Formats: sequence, C-alpha cells, structure tokens
Amino acid sequence: MRRRWWLFRFFDLVAKYIPIFRMRRGVLVVRMDGIGDMVLFRTSLDHYGEVFGVEKSEITVLGCDSWGSITDEVFKDYNILTINEHSFARWPIYRFWVSLKVRAVNPAISVCDSYLRRALMADSLMWISGAPRMVSSLPFISEGTRAEYQYYLSQIDEIIPTGEYPTHEALRHFNFLSNVAGRQIKAEAPKISWRHTLPSSDLVPRGVPYVVLNPGSNEFGRRWPLAKYQKLAKKLTQKGLLVIFVGGVSERPGDIQESDGQIIDLIGQTSLEQLLDLMNHAQLVVSNDTGPAHLSIAISTPTLVIIGGGHFGCFVPYPEEIRPINARFVYHRMDCYHCFWNCPKRASKYDVFPCVEAVNIDEVWRASQQLLALSE
Repeated sequence: MRRRWWLFRFFDLVAKYIPIFRMRRGVLVVRMDGIGDMVLFRTSLDHYGEVFGVEKSEITVLGCDSWGSITDEVFKDYNILTINEHSFARWPIYRFWVSLKVRAVNPAISVCDSYLRRALMADSLMWISGAPRMVSSLPFISEGTRAEYQYYLSQIDEIIPTGEYPTHEALRHFNFLSNVAGRQIKAEAPKISWRHTLPSSDLVPRGVPYVVLNPGSNEFGRRWPLAKYQKLAKKLTQKGLLVIFVGGVSERPGDIQESDGQIIDLIGQTSLEQLLDLMNHAQLVVSNDTGPAHLSIAISTPTLVIIGGGHFGCFVPYPEEIRPINARFVYHRMDCYHCFWNCPKRASKYDVFPCVEAVNIDEVWRASQQLLALSE
C-alpha cells in the first residue's frame, strides 16, 4: 500500500479540503478492523457519549463491510458507515469516493483507539475527516511503520497511551476512555446484543441440541488440525449432540466427514446473520482464534477458543477481570510466544503454527465438557 501512498495522497488532499457548508457536530469513530476487533471495542462505545459530551445519535462509526450486515442489530441508536477496507487500500477511485463520504460526515471530533492498526488506512481516514479535534491512541509502532505514523500522529491533537504490549485490546479501549475522561472507567466484558431468531430449519432440525465447530480461519496457521476437530466431533455425537461445522467459503480446512445425520457441514453456506443465529442457540461453540469466536462469547454462548502465541494476551485469552463465565481458552505454551505470527518453525504459510497444532485434544475435550455443563 505504501507504494501507492503518493497517488492516494492527491485524492486524500482533495477530499479533506472540500468545503461543507454546515456546522460541524458529533463524533466520528474509525474502526478499520475485523469482526473480532469490533466485538472487543463494542462495549466501550456505550461510554463515548458521556466521555465526549454527545448523544448516541451524534456518533458515527466508520467500519468494515465484513461486519456491515449485522450493524442494525449490534449498533442500534448509532450511525454506521461501512466500507470495503481492501478496496480502500488498493483502488484510488473507490478511496476517493469513500473519502468524500467521510468528509461529508463533517464531525467535530474524530477518534481512533486501535492499537494494532494500519496508519495509511485508519489514521488517513481521521485526517480526511478534517475534524478540528482528533483523538488517537498511541499505536504499536515498528521500524517499518515509524515514518508513516510520525506523519499522521503529528496531525493529532491528543495522543493517548493505553498500555504497554501486550495489554489486552478490550482493556486498552477502557484505558483510552479513562485517559480522555480524566477518571477511571471500569473495563467490562465484551458483550453485544443479538436477536432471538431461531436458526432456519433448513440449516438445523428444530428441537435438536447441537454444537457448532468453526475449524477455519483467514490465517492458515491458526487452524487447529481438522483431524482433531473430527475426533472432537465424534466425541460430541457420542453424547447425543448434533455437530454443525461452519465457516467462510474461503476458510474450508478440508473435507468434513458427515455421519448419519449426526454431523452437518454448513461451511460456506451461512450468512453472518445466520451464523450468529446458529451460535446463539448452540449448546457449545468450539472455534479457532478468529472473529466468530469473539461473537459467540459476546452473545453469551458457551465458547471454547483454541489459540496460539503469536500475540498472546493482546486479543486472546481474555484477562480474568473481563472473561465471562461462558468463555474458555485452550493453548500450549512455548518459549517462542509473541512472535507476531512470524513463525520460523513451519515450512510454508499453509502449515499450522506449531503452538496451535500442539494443543491437545484431551484438554479441548475436558474444557468442552465443562462448558456443556453450563447449558444443562
């Protein structure tokens, strides 16, 4: 993306300085990140009105199309603008069109409190908004990103430190608000509101208790081996539970062995809304470290997440002070934790990270049984 920055810069400048002939008002909150990050942020949003002195109706969340379909339910009472972040990063004309929409919001305050973020996306959108007050968290800065952050952060009015690495992202959001407000705002467990609609009978038979397994991830290395998921599925069916495999069409880890109606393969066959309906009524969700795991936890479904150590503690596992009773995290500690997923121990990017592969199925089964007891 940096190679295209100078081309983008022209369009960004034009959008930023287009005059808008109405009074600036409200807060623009920039959230250029995935589903899981959105979930970890969502609870803190309900404090923005008080901290920044505005009504909910005056807060606009600028988010990503990947979770745009669920915003009517998850972000009730807020204004939502979602974009295709990948197109924004690649295509000048689309970027310019988005920039004009962002400029038209005409906020009095722009906010970005993500720690791990892309400056040329999140920070540029704050800058394009032209808000007279811009408030940003201090991001994670590497030598490779120092120059671009130095430019954008030089334009920011208030830069808020939210904690040293690896402070958990959910805690960072409340640290950010506490520093802006000048008083302590207690961190809360991730939670979102979701409808009570039963899953379609085309997806799962009515009245049958079931477990949802999510064996995919957009990162190949975080996929706990499918063979282990299949063994877990067999154990679950032996307890009389229906097992449903879910995931995105591009995240299929291999062929699912369906078994006499006890195992159903729905990978690539559900929308995000349907997936939430499925998880909302499940006895248990078992997932890799990916967005649906955070969604499942946030809607209070018993959820087990199998994780590695790439940036252990930043997103998973949740700190005990905000870990809800319905969430468990299973992992295998290694000396190379905190590699930021730059793992030298795998042959290719398609291999599972050793720390993920090493997670023992017996540990997963024990944690699964503990969580299933919550649904009884």
